[in-house]
Amino acid sequence: MKKLAAVIGTACLTVLCLAGCGKKGDLVTVKLNEVAHSIFYAPQYVAIELGYFEEEGLDVELVNGLGADKTMTAVLSGDADIGFMGSEASIYVYNEGNEDYVVNFAQLTQRAGNFLVGRDPNEEFSWENVKGKTVIGGRAGGMPQMVFEYILKKYGIDPKNDLTIIQNIDFGLTSQAFAAGTGDYTVEFEPGATALEQEGGKVVASLGVESGKVPYTAYSARKSYIEKNPEIITGFVRALQKGMDYVNSHTPEEIAKTIQPQFAETELETITTIVKRYYDQQTWKENLIFEEESCTLLQDLLEAAGELRARAPYEDLVITTYAEDAAKE
Repeated sequence: MKKLAAVIGTACLTVLCLAGCGKKGDLVTVKLNEVAHSIFYAPQYVAIELGYFEEEGLDVELVNGLGADKTMTAVLSGDADIGFMGSEASIYVYNEGNEDYVVNFAQLTQRAGNFLVGRDPNEEFSWENVKGKTVIGGRAGGMPQMVFEYILKKYGIDPKNDLTIIQNIDFGLTSQAFAAGTGDYTVEFEPGATALEQEGGKVVASLGVESGKVPYTAYSARKSYIEKNPEIITGFVRALQKGMDYVNSHTPEEIAKTIQPQFAETELETITTIVKRYYDQQTWKENLIFEEESCTLLQDLLEAAGELRARAPYEDLVITTYAEDAAKE
């Protein structure tokens, strides 16, 4: 959290003016910074590949932020119009006292999207197995790490004393570090988890299943951007809802074929395996509404992890109007 706050503070000082939207032909350009490029976010890529954003008059420029701290910095500095990341980042910004804070307007996933991967393909896993072991985890204050610690505590395991958790490896490099010999287990998003499994490892647990439903990722923008561009947010959310409707009404095989261009270096069979893994655990919501109950649960997780300085009001952090309207259409 301290790292995120420091980066946010620097970004806030560099913001001199609000970023405007460009135009590409008849389309309005929207700069979207995503926390990672992962099959976990299939509804978004469906919306891109099937032209749902273009139908709403938007040209989405997608950038991989490689971590919530970097994505939030891009939003605050004006390098991105919309950020897609764990909504805990918006709470940190709000608690820093930023007047033009970041507001969540659509929730995409309702479960954690990462998995615990071990080295032994024949392991009969129980959570007791991680005691005394070394696990590659995530950044302190980030959703992957907090959900992991929440699960450990659920099973009576002390994250600080019962195992060693490595937290200084960059978000996009954890699978490479594990493949090179670091750690006994690693917490991985897809396609990293399946890639490690194909190399001889084993996905031993789903954090999404173990933790239950949590507001894992959401779309957000500065309050001023939303106020000045309601028509852009409206179209953006409508396009996302179409993507959400698609994944909830098509098979994993159909979804995989649709999003394959987004993952050109990954074989279709692998994409299908990953999509099915997320599909079977009900990763995606039916709508994009970020409910108050979910926000409360998120802040409970932050509090349990010792990362919450003060609770932020739901009515400030979240606006549901756009998602509610899109769900009605």
